[in-house]
Amino acid sequence: MESVVGAQTICPWLNDMTDITIYSSNYCPYCIRAKQLLGSKGLAFNEVVVDGQPDLRAEMARKAGRSSVPQIWINGTHVGGCDDLIALDRSGKLDTMLAG
Repeated sequence: MESVVGAQTICPWLNDMTDITIYSSNYCPYCIRAKQLLGSKGLAFNEVVVDGQPDLRAEMARKAGRSSVPQIWINGTHVGGCDDLIALDRSGKLDTMLAG
């Protein structure tokens, strides 16, 4: 799936109450896994692809304090990368966070 900066990636079911942004790379297996997890929960997310976009990557690093992708925000809260997202899901905290 090709993404455009600022475009919304639509998953099978749309959750209008949750604002999710993921900075990613098209060639990153962790980005793909994080998007699969969000998709499995039926969530829509705003994907910002940083490939070949040093200004966007710098913006992401400034906001997240990390330069690796993916970097994920849910309802304005930085949750971290793929491993962090998976840990939140396994602990049950992701669903709580998504509920608002």
